[in-house]
Amino acid sequence: QVRLVESGGGLVQAGDSLRLSCAASGGTLNLYPVAWFRQAPGKEREFVGGVGRGGGLPEYGDFVKGRFTVSRDNAKNAVYLQMNSLKPEDTAVYYCAARTGTYYSTLPRSRLMYAYWGQGTQVTVSS
Repeated sequence: QVRLVESGGGLVQAGDSLRLSCAASGGTLNLYPVAWFRQAPGKEREFVGGVGRGGGLPEYGDFVKGRFTVSRDNAKNAVYLQMNSLKPEDTAVYYCAARTGTYYSTLPRSRLMYAYWGQGTQVTVSS
């Protein structure tokens, strides 16, 4: 089964950028729909963005508003989340997740639909 490892989190100031990486082993990540989620203390884990298997146009949560970009690098078996114009409210643990099973024309946005998860990477944005 595929194993996922996130990296790239850290402490930044408001307005800065970060690029998170999700590296896969044990499987070809391009064969899986992959999503990024985040979870802030005391809040539900929410869908940030993701990309279907084989590529295609990424999809994003409503709050992203053009600030984040999801991309794949098939040669590196990885998916990235580029985050620009970060805000303090973006502070959270960010997770990448992959799923198998039923095809959906749009990415599922519920965490329950994803079977494979990384350990998460902390992003802290100071004001």
